[in-house]
Amino acid sequence: MGSPPPGTLYVVGTPIGHLEDITLRALSVLGAVDLIAAEDTRTTGRMLARHGIATPRTSYHEHNETRRTPELLQRLKGGASIALVSNAGTPGISDPGYRLVAAAAEAGLRVVPIPGPSAAAAALSVSGLPTDAFLFLGFLSKKAGKRRSQIDALASDGRTVILYESPRRIRPLIAELRAVLGDRRAVLAREMTKVFEEFLRGRLSAIEAALADRDEIKGECTLILAGPEDPCLEPREELPQAIRRALAAGGGSLSELARELARRYGLPRQTVYAEAMRIKTEREPTTD
Repeated sequence: MGSPPPGTLYVVGTPIGHLEDITLRALSVLGAVDLIAAEDTRTTGRMLARHGIATPRTSYHEHNETRRTPELLQRLKGGASIALVSNAGTPGISDPGYRLVAAAAEAGLRVVPIPGPSAAAAALSVSGLPTDAFLFLGFLSKKAGKRRSQIDALASDGRTVILYESPRRIRPLIAELRAVLGDRRAVLAREMTKVFEEFLRGRLSAIEAALADRDEIKGECTLILAGPEDPCLEPREELPQAIRRALAAGGGSLSELARELARRYGLPRQTVYAEAMRIKTEREPTTD
């Protein structure tokens, strides 16, 4: 490309792993702008060096977004062209960038997307799970209460869900999802486009078992989670009988019963608990 129009912010998608996964247009823009705002200048520097690009770089990440946004906005207003990149994938998608894009747009400056890789789209495209409607949540909250509320909200949502998680927290996340939502179908994508790329497919319990014996899990993880099972399927029809048998056998609380049956039949725990409460109430005689 020739000289970029003055005062333009380019939002540039970069590789999520394999350095060749970058478009010709992205390389052209990165080589022509006045400045590259990068989440990590060293990571971006290695990618740029691979393609012979020596454009000046400045850091722009979650710890300096508030301070750096006005500085970059002022440079854009002064006529500079800036390319915004994250460490991997598309800026602003669970990565820094939202504040600068919002500020530039509000100031009436030109904001141009340069489409490129996205871990969410890459994982979903090979998941084999429904893609006609999906919900991208990125990283769930690290706070237990808020995270539980986020997971509870998925119980009746029929869409495929896309989640990001660190390798350190992926095992407990899968266990929590399974306990609350039941043993849903899922795909865990790890190290996508890299040498040790891996896709684990099956029920959450199967993925959990596959990870259980590993001393260490490496690489950022993308988890694709199927929506709840079709209510017309056999597990939902079998549930009342299973609840009645469990109640007759006694032992354990209603919450424990619901948790176990939810895992067995791959159903949301709240659904099983509500059905168990209904049946238990029917079984118990009322008193005047």
